[in-house]
Amino acid sequence: MQRRLPIQPTIVLLKEGTDTSQGKPQLLSNISACLAIAETLASTLGPRGMDKLIVNERGEAQITNDGATILKLLDIVHPAARTLVDIARAQDAEVGDGTTSVVLLAAQLLKEVRGLIEEGVSPHIVMKGFRKASQLAIDCIKELQVSVDKSDPDRFRSLLLKCASTSMSSKLIHSEKPFFADMVVDAVLCLDQEDLDESLIGVKKIAGGGMQDSMLVKGVAFKKTFTYAGAEQQPKLFHDPLILCLNVELELKAEKDNAEVRVDAVSEYQAIVDAEWEIIYRKLEAIEKTGARVVLSKLPIGDLATQWFADRDIFCAGRVAAGDLRRVVQAVGGSIQSTCSDILPEHLGTCGLFEERQIGGERYNIFEGCPKAKTCTLILRGGAEQFIEEVERSLHDAIMVVKRAVKNGDVVAGGGAIEMELSAHIRNHALTIPGKLQLIISAFAKALEIIPRQICDNAGLDTTDILNKLRMKHAHGERWFGVDVDGPSGIRDNMEAFVWEPSLVKVNAISSAVEAACLILGVDETVRNPQSEGPNPGPKAPAGTAQRALRGRGRGMGIGRR
Repeated sequence: MQRRLPIQPTIVLLKEGTDTSQGKPQLLSNISACLAIAETLASTLGPRGMDKLIVNERGEAQITNDGATILKLLDIVHPAARTLVDIARAQDAEVGDGTTSVVLLAAQLLKEVRGLIEEGVSPHIVMKGFRKASQLAIDCIKELQVSVDKSDPDRFRSLLLKCASTSMSSKLIHSEKPFFADMVVDAVLCLDQEDLDESLIGVKKIAGGGMQDSMLVKGVAFKKTFTYAGAEQQPKLFHDPLILCLNVELELKAEKDNAEVRVDAVSEYQAIVDAEWEIIYRKLEAIEKTGARVVLSKLPIGDLATQWFADRDIFCAGRVAAGDLRRVVQAVGGSIQSTCSDILPEHLGTCGLFEERQIGGERYNIFEGCPKAKTCTLILRGGAEQFIEEVERSLHDAIMVVKRAVKNGDVVAGGGAIEMELSAHIRNHALTIPGKLQLIISAFAKALEIIPRQICDNAGLDTTDILNKLRMKHAHGERWFGVDVDGPSGIRDNMEAFVWEPSLVKVNAISSAVEAACLILGVDETVRNPQSEGPNPGPKAPAGTAQRALRGRGRGMGIGRR
């Protein structure tokens, strides 16, 4: 008798509708998604890069060519491709520049090894080769980088100007590079050189005027806050005033709004009202006794206090933003007080000049000549709102690059020069390695050429011709030759042409790109729950909640039974 085979039960591990895909096809699909993102960003690289106009669901348009900003606005849903968004964001936060480069490099690394993966090479061998090549590249950068002497302030400032100009050459403001580079370097040198907290550089945007009307205030400037009628009678200009910063509400508080008071006679009620007035007058007199001529508060300053200060030639501003008040304290000295009593002279700050000035269509309160100025404010002007926002993003990148150069002081030549030198170095090293690793390290060397290649493509130059010229120069030891988008030959010594970048930007870009590529190569299965694709409804309520809520309605409502 034939023995019957036991029936295998169907085992359901995942919810119905869950999509699973695994193996080589999944890995190749993830690589294709990353290449699609890189294709979107590729045209924004370099001094001749194009801008992207992105419109969100509310119809607001933004024009930018900053890699991290574009990826943030695109709202990418592909899980593997979001890795590239994360590395662009990390590069932006850590170094400020090189966001497009890092995404292009990661995608190109994947593209170069896609053929090897299709032919059955294990992803782990590829990852091992990438990590080895990445270490070679970083060691090579550290050998090649040029250290600038910080003891000579003029030469050091010149280095910072070159780094700021290189960062801006691919932005909308490249036509005004000298003007903005000067502004950015002055802004960074205003900060505490030990701490270099870029959040203390305030940026205020005022529509109207031209780019050249932008200015740097070596102190603090903020938009005039909401004021009451008496503010127009206050003086708007002081020389060497004492400045008091408060976190106190100077408004007449009627206690009847938030307290219950029982009185037997009208005179008792009058005594309560008098006490309320007495409290605010006591606060105001305590402030006047300090000798402060400018009073700023994070909380509202009411109409009574505004008029009282105006009668005594004191300027006041309430509802000052917390960030602006913090920067005022950093610039003028003193500290923010939470009470009006026991204010000592050391709690007050001072500045050379305070004035309220009209800039464009807005009025601004400006503090200049501050003795402790560890902060400054950039006031940006321009035609369209989107244009000013892009100027702000460009200046943020330049500020971050200058900050890194101040901390680090080591530079390399930009414009694809360092990538070509690394490519030549790694390609030569690959020839000494036997086995499959040679192919992978050669693929890494070829992937580095994407940066000069894309700069040429975007500038409309003959890519093949220029890359061949560059390979020849680097083979003969001309290590700083890179792409020249303006000259007739298309190549030049970028170190002599002052196209400089902090070496930290390149080290960070290469290590981040290799990490992202290895992360994507290490994934061979994606499990996707369709519910996770939809909007998140939040956690479910426990069973029986609705019935209990309905049962409780009507109780304690004071409705008597008839």
